[in-house]
Amino acid sequence: MTATQEDRTAPMDGLVSRLIETPRLVAHLIEREAAAPRRTAVFVHGNVSSAVFWQPTMLGLPEDVRAVAIDLRGFGASSVLPVHATRGVRDFSDDVASVLDALETGPVELIGWSMGAGVVMQLLLDRPELVSGMTLVAPVSPYGFGGTAGPEGRLLREDCAGTGGGGANPAFVAAIAAGDRTADQAVSPRAVFRAAYVAPSAEPAVLEDLWVESMLTTATGEDNYPGDAVAADGWPGFGPGRRGVLNTMAPCWFDVSAIAESDVKPPILWVRGDADAIVSDTSLFDLNHLGALGAIPGWPGEDEAPAQPMIAQTRAVLARYAANGGTYREVTFAGCGHSPHLERPGAFLDALVEHLG
Repeated sequence: MTATQEDRTAPMDGLVSRLIETPRLVAHLIEREAAAPRRTAVFVHGNVSSAVFWQPTMLGLPEDVRAVAIDLRGFGASSVLPVHATRGVRDFSDDVASVLDALETGPVELIGWSMGAGVVMQLLLDRPELVSGMTLVAPVSPYGFGGTAGPEGRLLREDCAGTGGGGANPAFVAAIAAGDRTADQAVSPRAVFRAAYVAPSAEPAVLEDLWVESMLTTATGEDNYPGDAVAADGWPGFGPGRRGVLNTMAPCWFDVSAIAESDVKPPILWVRGDADAIVSDTSLFDLNHLGALGAIPGWPGEDEAPAQPMIAQTRAVLARYAANGGTYREVTFAGCGHSPHLERPGAFLDALVEHLG
């Protein structure tokens, strides 16, 4: 990150920024300390963003809650390291665990947004002793992004055609790499924020410049965002590669539905907006749904390439979680998009504070 970017994404008053070295990476943290903390809340951002997005939420927490937001590898000011997608999101979740180990936090409340919610669920599977509770904000489906059908997450094709790094818009990737701060093109980060991160009806974001700077910290390339792609027999002709961010959520590499059977079942808060363009049962980022709309030619039809019911899949997994002895609460905001913590900050904070207890 350049000095100019560092200035533009400097932490808000009341928060501090620092680097911490672990055996896995040098991680950048944004923190709010508590004089006598009763609990630690750890925030994990989503794709094409950074810890910066969590700052208003962190500042709104009760004074006895310690708050830590972590930049994942290749985002914000953390190390730019390759992402090995065949491990699903484990490169990210193992990094988060290494930070918690270095900080000696013990069990924490994990709050994950979008892809970050997938990281949180993976951490519960691999390091349950670190998790006292989970908040899933507009979470990626437990079965990954694209390529599955039904609430049970049935894999459509073994080659996972139409998922992974090949689905990214190359012009958007180029705009990130070029540091485009304008709204002149529909593929600029600012335009994508307005069209996809928040609902179309959302009020103009007061901190939009800050969110755009955060998006621009994303490392691009085949090892990072979006990742590589391979040819596939199924429509639309490509499948997930083995490297990079989008491939970590391809259903052939990512499946955290086993949280429903985990021995440790901390309470879960699930927060979403009903106007989410990214994570929904009719996602505008699901190539099968776009094919059904006629936006991508050659769609083979509903039988072969149905849209992924992302909300139904999450609800089904969480229902099993509850049936097996866990608890969860679903909070849905009407007219809200992919960023409930930005679009409904007061109501989101109320739900989170209630969940923290």
